[in-house]
Amino acid sequence: MSQLMGIIQRLHAMQEDEAAEPQSRRFEKDGTPVCEVKYFQASGSFEVEIYGVNSKYQFDDIDMTAIEIFEALQEN
Repeated sequence: MSQLMGIIQRLHAMQEDEAAEPQSRRFEKDGTPVCEVKYFQASGSFEVEIYGVNSKYQFDDIDMTAIEIFEALQEN
């Protein structure tokens, strides 16, 4: 559960930064990049790019974004 809380805290930090440019964070497992998340302040949406399967997903909900990241980290 602490891993999921850590993901949510990082996503909240992205939302709190009011920069005009999209905020970006990489999530790694054992030093290997698993996915990258971008937050777009203007639309209030997240984009999750999962490496390895070359998939991108759009979310407007922080919880769904966190779950997608959590699952990607568990699969690798």
